[in-house]
Amino acid sequence: MAISTFRASLLKGFLGYFFLLCGSSISHGQTPVNVYDRCSTSLEGYWKYIVDPYENGFYNYRLEAFDEQDNPSKNAFFTDSKPADRSELLEYDFDLSDSIYVPGDWNSQKEKLFYYEGTVWYRRHFDYTKQDSSNRVFLYFGAVNNRCHVYLNGIKIGQHTGGFTPFSFEVTALLKDTGNSLVVKVDNKRIKEGVPTLNTDWWNYGGITREVSLVETPETYVEDYSVHLARDKPGTLQGSVLLNGSLKAGRQVQVRIPELQKSIQVLTDDKGMASFSLPVDTLRLWSDQDPKRYKVILSTGQDSVSEWIGFRNISVKGRDILLNGRPVFLKGISIHEESPVRKGRAHTREDARILLGWARELGCNFVRLAHYPHNEHMVRLADSLGMLVWEEIPVYWTIAWENPSTYNNAAKQLNEVIRRDKNRASVIIWSMANETPTSPTRTQFLTDLATLTRSLDPTRLISAALEQSALNGNPKIRTIEDNFARVVDILSFNQYIGWYDGLPDKAREISWKIEQEKPVFISEFGGGAKQGLHGDKYTRWTEEYQEFLYEENLKMLSGIEQLRGMSPWILVDFRSPRRMLPEIQDGWNRKGLISEEGIKKKAFYSLQKYYLTKE
Repeated sequence: MAISTFRASLLKGFLGYFFLLCGSSISHGQTPVNVYDRCSTSLEGYWKYIVDPYENGFYNYRLEAFDEQDNPSKNAFFTDSKPADRSELLEYDFDLSDSIYVPGDWNSQKEKLFYYEGTVWYRRHFDYTKQDSSNRVFLYFGAVNNRCHVYLNGIKIGQHTGGFTPFSFEVTALLKDTGNSLVVKVDNKRIKEGVPTLNTDWWNYGGITREVSLVETPETYVEDYSVHLARDKPGTLQGSVLLNGSLKAGRQVQVRIPELQKSIQVLTDDKGMASFSLPVDTLRLWSDQDPKRYKVILSTGQDSVSEWIGFRNISVKGRDILLNGRPVFLKGISIHEESPVRKGRAHTREDARILLGWARELGCNFVRLAHYPHNEHMVRLADSLGMLVWEEIPVYWTIAWENPSTYNNAAKQLNEVIRRDKNRASVIIWSMANETPTSPTRTQFLTDLATLTRSLDPTRLISAALEQSALNGNPKIRTIEDNFARVVDILSFNQYIGWYDGLPDKAREISWKIEQEKPVFISEFGGGAKQGLHGDKYTRWTEEYQEFLYEENLKMLSGIEQLRGMSPWILVDFRSPRRMLPEIQDGWNRKGLISEEGIKKKAFYSLQKYYLTKE
């Protein structure tokens, strides 16, 4: 109980404070929301880099951090220094160092860094002149894996932990018209208290893996907003807006939806907040069959932002998942964030187009983005395609459940992804964890995350990928015995009958007794196959074995009365240092329905056939 009480106080303080307005929430910070659609200046391109496994550019020989000293040594890499004369000793030089492309991971770009985990310093020189002298400028990062310290012109502007969520820093006072030096220390070492922790089953891609840009705003700007369909008032849109700046109080904000010929004027309070409720006469609801979106414009006297937003309701009733009040079956697939083009971390619109295109070809209306928040292209493209989305944070396997800093990190990542994607109609599920062993501290950890999530966004469903077990010790009857099952809206679990648990035909012997009156979703099942390897259906690693496994599992799972969807593991083979069987895995998890070369395996068509028969 002491841990729970401590975390309850964190809900009020660790990230600032949260405003609960009209069924949604906005967190107070400085990062402008919807950087995606704002005018910005990209810093994409080649940056200089230095590999620093001993962190000589960060600490002196006494292990004292340079950036905590009043007059740091010029040997601190973030100073980006040059010798004052030919006798001065400096032991680094960015100008003479190799270059690497940003955004991107270092593992796939530099063969010598393929397995490297540690510190790499990045440096970029740039010029920048503001459009208006009174404007503010923010340095925005889509993601950096996993911990980073950021310096501009020799001054530390901040740090961030979490490899898959966006963050930014205001740099208005530090920018120069010419000759800016941006230095980022990136460290992807796995640590026990981290989120994720030491042990995972995916590649730990290091680097500045998503976009970096300079975002310019007026002095008082629209920092955040939320617009959604009211859950309890059909035909009504609800929302809230937050301004940031010296003129944020008592400001008029106009919200317009031109296609609906609807607008409303609201007045901000002394904190820059305002809420609104907007009745609409005719509204096409967003769905997987009709992904209708409307352009929403929010404007003040100084700032204006707009984006395309779909409006829909997602809920559960008994055993059903309801999309706009109608039952929906989630025909899904799990996806890792790897590029089918470059064989590294995915980060481009083209990566998203290929991955979601394959999912659509498979017959999916749903994707599980595992096991961390994916890049923003994925959820925005899902919006336009009518693809329903499960998003999760990397609370994976064995997290340090009793460590307050571990919980803080998980909660911070949840806040950041919810803040980024709360206006995406495609996102219907926030997941708290994957395959975590049950214990009282773990259950409290996840329950606190669920409480936080519902306070930030009560308009979506909560789940987690749980584990199944034998009912009363009977291995032929499977069930879910997990106290966290009482917390979730959708009962999701992973099972690997036919792969880690017997052969595929064992599925014929298994029945399921799910006592919770909730929708059941199979978040993972599957098995490995080396594309092009053929044999009989009992020969492991062949396409025939994987095909047999899918056919038997689909028959078995169809017998679960509450079954309302699935996301088998996984769309495409992905890199994992855990998977080292020569000539078969070679560093790849082979459970994909498509090879890393983009070739479909036989099981792809088995699942496709099943989905084509589901309504």
